[in-house]
Amino acid sequence: MLTVGYIGLGLMGKSIARNILKAGFPVIVHNRSRAAVDELVAEGAQAASSPAEVAAQVDVVFTNLPDTPDVEKVVLGENGIRDGARPGLIWVDNSTIKPAAARTLSLRLAERGVLSLDAPVSGGDVGARNATLAIMVGGPAEALEKVMPVFQAMGRTVTHVGAAGAGQVAKAANQIMVAAQMVAMGELLIFSQKAGVDPARVVEAIKGGAAQCWTLDVKPPRLFAGNRSPGFKAYMQAKDLNIILETAREYGIPLPSAAVDAQLYNAMLQNGMGELDNSAVVGIIEELAGVKLQES
Repeated sequence: MLTVGYIGLGLMGKSIARNILKAGFPVIVHNRSRAAVDELVAEGAQAASSPAEVAAQVDVVFTNLPDTPDVEKVVLGENGIRDGARPGLIWVDNSTIKPAAARTLSLRLAERGVLSLDAPVSGGDVGARNATLAIMVGGPAEALEKVMPVFQAMGRTVTHVGAAGAGQVAKAANQIMVAAQMVAMGELLIFSQKAGVDPARVVEAIKGGAAQCWTLDVKPPRLFAGNRSPGFKAYMQAKDLNIILETAREYGIPLPSAAVDAQLYNAMLQNGMGELDNSAVVGIIEELAGVKLQES
């Protein structure tokens, strides 16, 4: 059985590491703050003091970190994964980072005989807790084959998209759609309410037609209950949209809708809403429309 390292125990990372541990894999964890480490150690994991220490003891090391610079530091920085790596190690990144960075990091680790998989996930905190994530993978097929039993403890679907960086391209595409749905939902809720119609009834009416989607199935009941706490934080959605727009500029791709969505999420940050759920972008629509979404 593979020995697994997991670095980055945030909102999703801790749940993913816990599910790997529950599946019976020996797990070694590391995190900047100690509370999550202690929690998992109490459940049977082992702790390590640095990414290098994790890498030196495992067959597969996962990272799940906020942004590209964080991943670069953990992989290539002092006492990073590269310092502790040995030939045959597999590095798997569950973070959402720039596709170009994923390709560069895979090349740097290949110099040490390490195989790399960029494997960002979709499904939010709920998917992480329930092991129902969608996992999109870039990198060599032989590495994926070895890691597949661990992926099966984490998620419901695993798709090999292509070579290094392809997983990150797929996640960026996913986030284009997610942002568009969240913004559209916010617009239709406020549109309905300000036009004098119960938005809850509108949602029920349109869910049975062409507008049906995960966002409309899951998010409106939370918003109507006044719950804007995160499954996926708005500042992370803003970060992902910035990655998307930077990558689009690299390739000369016009993304007019994503650009507007990025402005709305950046407005959330400017208005102190960054720690709320990404569905709370409705708050910006509320401000623009001068009306508050009614709560049940």
